[in-house]
Amino acid sequence: MKQFLFLMLAAVVGLGSCAPNNVKNAPEWEQYFTKHKVEGCFMLFDNGQGMFRVYNIDRAKQRMLPASSFKIFNALAGLQTGAISDTNMVIKWDSVVRRFPEWNQDLPMGKAFRVSSVPYFQEVARRIGKEKMQFWLDTVGYGNKKISKIDTFWLDNSLQISADEQLGLVKQLYFNQLPFQKRAQELVTALMLQEETPQYKLAYKTGWGMLGSKQIGWVVGWIEENRHPAFFAMNIETEDPNFDMIANRYDILRSILKEEGFFEGKK
Repeated sequence: MKQFLFLMLAAVVGLGSCAPNNVKNAPEWEQYFTKHKVEGCFMLFDNGQGMFRVYNIDRAKQRMLPASSFKIFNALAGLQTGAISDTNMVIKWDSVVRRFPEWNQDLPMGKAFRVSSVPYFQEVARRIGKEKMQFWLDTVGYGNKKISKIDTFWLDNSLQISADEQLGLVKQLYFNQLPFQKRAQELVTALMLQEETPQYKLAYKTGWGMLGSKQIGWVVGWIEENRHPAFFAMNIETEDPNFDMIANRYDILRSILKEEGFFEGKK
């Protein structure tokens, strides 16, 4: 069965396959996590220069629940297996009112991905089925590859993945190097795009899950300027019940990328 290695950072550090100066700590990024009183890590890989910058390298290698960042994989597996026909495929609302109003309606796949609808992709997972889902988790080597219940395993801490594995996933996706059909990868790549200006393209998927009293937040994706991509993976955690995950997670992302000179079209 075809396997490939996601642990790009681990390969650089543990196997010494690249020069040590290709991985550089970024302690100056700590200020953005301190500002919002969260623990976290951030990885940035400049594809053109082959340079890693990492804040909190130990955490970057620690696996944790992917929450809705798993929708990247779930969408790919759904398209691959036919559980999702295309990005226009509608799944009817089950009439259960949930906390996010945009979920409480019939949704096409593309919109469900962008509003991160959990019930839509729970239904996708049920249609894929446990056997096929396990096959693709194993084939890709996604995190610890563990499934509990088919429609909650990425939310209940059964499935876990690290930031360095997440970065490897989005890099492979960008270059159509995952073991999924090219069409599936191209469709999901297009859905990842969140911002596009003459200076840059910013593509990402977020995740937000609960582990006891902890809130776990993810942002994984890439920023592209002048056809030059740089890939990133960030996770944070907090026990503050009043923490604004959506706004603060985005603020950390933009602050770090801005400090690194992005958003100006000069990369």
